[in-house]
Amino acid sequence: MKQIIECVPNFSEGRDMGIIKQITDVIERVDGVLLLDADPGKDTNRTVVTFAGEPGPVLDAAVACVAKAKELIDMSKHSGAHPRMGATDVCPLVPVSNISMEECVELAKALGKRINEATGIPIYLYGEAAQRKDRYNLPDIRKGEYEALEEKLKDPDFAPDFGEPVFLPKSGATAVGARAFMLAYNINLNTKDLKAAQDIAMTLRSSGRAKRDVNGNIVRDKHGKPVKIPGKLKFCQAGGWYIEEYGYAQVTMNLHRIDITGLHTAFDTVVREAAKKGLRVTGSELIGLAPLQAMLDAGEHYLRKQGASTACPEKEIIHCAVRSLGLADTSPFDPQKRIVEYALKNEKGRLKHLSVNDFTDLLSSNAPAPGGGSVAALNAALAAGLSAMVANLTFENKHYADLREDMEKTGRDAQRLKARALSLIDEDTAAFNAWMNTLRLPKKTAEEKAKRDAAVQSAVLGAINIPLDTLKLCPDILKAAEFVLKKGNQNALSDAAVGLRQAQAAAWSAYYNILINLPSLDDPKKRESIRKTAQKICDAVEKKAAGLTRYAEEKLNHAIG
Repeated sequence: MKQIIECVPNFSEGRDMGIIKQITDVIERVDGVLLLDADPGKDTNRTVVTFAGEPGPVLDAAVACVAKAKELIDMSKHSGAHPRMGATDVCPLVPVSNISMEECVELAKALGKRINEATGIPIYLYGEAAQRKDRYNLPDIRKGEYEALEEKLKDPDFAPDFGEPVFLPKSGATAVGARAFMLAYNINLNTKDLKAAQDIAMTLRSSGRAKRDVNGNIVRDKHGKPVKIPGKLKFCQAGGWYIEEYGYAQVTMNLHRIDITGLHTAFDTVVREAAKKGLRVTGSELIGLAPLQAMLDAGEHYLRKQGASTACPEKEIIHCAVRSLGLADTSPFDPQKRIVEYALKNEKGRLKHLSVNDFTDLLSSNAPAPGGGSVAALNAALAAGLSAMVANLTFENKHYADLREDMEKTGRDAQRLKARALSLIDEDTAAFNAWMNTLRLPKKTAEEKAKRDAAVQSAVLGAINIPLDTLKLCPDILKAAEFVLKKGNQNALSDAAVGLRQAQAAAWSAYYNILINLPSLDDPKKRESIRKTAQKICDAVEKKAAGLTRYAEEKLNHAIG
């Protein structure tokens, strides 16, 4: 599986769209890199750019865009509300999938070295890539900002991690690091009062605020240092500002551990603190992209507050999060562009997004794919979907109040199975097409023939493994169907029964697709092993489904009288 990382450089230019476009153009010219977002701010005079891909191309794009920023941005003329010390102020790497933080740290070191060698810009390593404890936190490196940089570089203790301690008036210095997902998140207040926003921020931020006595004087410890009152949010940096462009103040935050302090936690806390001052939160603003889990956590939080089931389709959970957090208050919020996992996917042309009419038209044409494998996955998705439906209908019915927790869990499991099955619809067709493509490879020489044969066998295995994955989903889908059939809302008994029949159909459909492809696999031991595995799963599904079918028919016939 591919390793995917994200790079989020912050450039000290948020007003000249021509400059921003030239910087993003060099990113988009790198093959294998997808530009996810460019978010400029006029008042902050800063643009947060997000791009992702495999490590090699991402590092190439990072070096190129930092070099372009050095060429185009003049820090000696820069002013803005956001702290900064360079034309490219920060350039962090973020692990997205199939890559560890430790690997990202090594990549950040390599990136810092490459940027310095290509541009001469002094590079400081921060975050997880920091080589010194006092450089872990970005504000510690950036203290005094660009204006203090020339003097700070004269101090041997402030020598950069890469490059000479030379002050470059035009480009300043850059911090390169590795970090977990950091959410830049602003919460809107119905006031222009900057001090109110700043006061709320001090109450929230992890570093807290100075403690004061009854006379308003700062309380100090025996060493003369201010005694701090801890902030209410963990792993949160916060401040307050007034954005003239918007006409209101914001509490601006960086959330460094969204598993501990998520969007909803920050939002709800600001709502409570604002209310104490007679203020209202009107919405919020996400800068850059958010990971899917952060949005799901928020959506599920607000659904639970409403007493609603969280066993609903993913898009409904996301919709609840967007509405509850007021993420469209400042500007439109498109989940397909603002959630990193969605933005990385190329959904164009996906079978699962076709209408029922278009899918069946394509299925009934003379095209060899989609075929039985995609239909098997569709059957599995329909089966899981029906179980989720019955679970939700039961959750909402007051006569089944004692089953709400179990029904919600079953519904969530069914939604997860449905999502996986839907992805297999496209994966099956893609696997078939990949197999056909290998058959067209050249085979004139012995070397070409060997490469072709290896590619064909790999593709055949892929075409077998997809329906096998569909088949492996069926026992869990059947488990959900059994629970809602026996425990669920009896007014939806037929829906539960149809769900179990669909699971049964999915299993046999997947099994047949495995059998038709097995003869093309050269390895007899592997063929037999796969056949036995598939047969065992299918037999177990058939035995379970037969018993459940008898149960369902007895219940339905009993209802007739």
